[in-house]
Amino acid sequence: MSDRLVLVINCGSSSLKFALLGEHHSSPLLSGLAERLGTPEGILNWKAGDIREQVPIADGRHSSAMTSLLPLIERFAPQPLTAVGHRIVHGGEHFTGARIIDDDVIAAISQSAPLAPLHNPAQLTGINEARQVFADIPHIAIFDTAFHQTMPPHAYRYALPEELYSEHGVRRYGFHGTSHRYVSTQASLLMGMEPGHGAWLTAHLGNGCSTCAILDGRSLDTSMGMTPLEGLVMGTRSGDVDPNLHSHLARNLGWDLERIDHMLNRESGLLGLSGGLSNDMRTLVAARADGHPGATLAVDVFCYRLARSLAGLAVALPRIDGVVFTGGIGENSPLVRELTVRHLALFGLAIDPAANATPPGNPARQIQAGNSPAILVIPTDEERQITDECLALLDFNANQPVEQETD
Repeated sequence: MSDRLVLVINCGSSSLKFALLGEHHSSPLLSGLAERLGTPEGILNWKAGDIREQVPIADGRHSSAMTSLLPLIERFAPQPLTAVGHRIVHGGEHFTGARIIDDDVIAAISQSAPLAPLHNPAQLTGINEARQVFADIPHIAIFDTAFHQTMPPHAYRYALPEELYSEHGVRRYGFHGTSHRYVSTQASLLMGMEPGHGAWLTAHLGNGCSTCAILDGRSLDTSMGMTPLEGLVMGTRSGDVDPNLHSHLARNLGWDLERIDHMLNRESGLLGLSGGLSNDMRTLVAARADGHPGATLAVDVFCYRLARSLAGLAVALPRIDGVVFTGGIGENSPLVRELTVRHLALFGLAIDPAANATPPGNPARQIQAGNSPAILVIPTDEERQITDECLALLDFNANQPVEQETD
C-alpha cells in the first residue's frame, strides 16, 4: 500500500517545528524543532526513531533551517513528499477548512495578521521559505480558527457596536481548533460511535488552554475569543478579567497599553497566581503537596475556572456524552482532572480514582466511575490531524469533475 507523505510545518518568529508523517504510519518518520532562529546560536534538533541529532544553523535564518530539512527528508522519507501542511493560527472569517495555498490565501492570511500579530507574519515567512525549498508539491494551510467557524452568531458576537464587527472583524474566533477536532473524533471512536458523532466538552490544557462544545463534529462554542487571551487561566495568560482593568491600571498605576498587555500575557495565569513560582503545572502540583500557598491557590483557581467554563459551554449542547481532557496538563495531571470534575458533580460526572491515576503515556482511555457520563483522557495529535486534513483536501480536489471547454 502506497504511503503518501506530508511534511507538517509550524513556523514561529524564532522557531520552526516540523514533522514528517506517513498516511499509514502511527508516529512521525521524522520530527524536530529549529530554535533560536534570528541569532547566531540557531540550532536544529531532530529525531527519527531512536536517532537524535543536532545541526547548527550558523546564520540563524528561517531559509537555512528549511534547507536543512532537505537531506533529512531524503534520508528518512521512503518516497517523495505528497504535500506540505502549514499550521496557521488565524484565518479570520475567510476559511472554514483546509486550503491549497495560492496568492489569494496568502493575501487573506496577511489580512488577518492584525488579529494574530505574533503568529501570522511568522507563519507567512514559513510558507514563503517552504515554497522555495519544496517548490513542486502543493502547500496547504490548516487554520486553528477554521474549526470554530461553525459557531452561531449568538456564540461568536461580542455585545459591541455593529461596525466593530462588520468593519474591523471584532468577534470571537477561538483557537486550538485542530486539537479539539482531533480529540472529539477520537472520543467518538473510543465510545463506539460513528467518527465525528457525539456531544462533547473538550479541554485542551497546556501552557495555552481552551475548552470547546462540539456536537457531531461541529464547534458550537469555545472559551478563547478574538485572541488567545480570553477564557481559561493559562500558564502565563490571565484568561478572563474585568474589561475595565485596563483603564483602572492606566489611571491608578500609570501603566500604558504595552505594559498592561505584557502583564496579562506574560506575567499572569499560573505564574502570577503562584507568586511567580512557576507557570509549569508539574512544579505547582509538587509545591501544593508541600503546602505552598501560592501553588495551592494557582491549582485551585485553574481547576475551578476550567470547571466553570465547561459548565457554561454545556448550554450549547443538547446532552453531554462526555468530557475530554487533552494537552500536556490534561493528559498528565490526575490532580487537575480530579479537582475539575469534583466541581461538575451537578452534571453527574464522577471519576474512578484508580483509572484516573494511570501513569502518563498511556493510550486514550476512560476514567469515569459508575453511571457517570464518559470522562476521557485522549492524547492530542495535531500533526496527524493536519496530515489527514491535507490528504482529504487533495482527495476531494482530485474527485471533482473536470470542466469541459465549450466552443
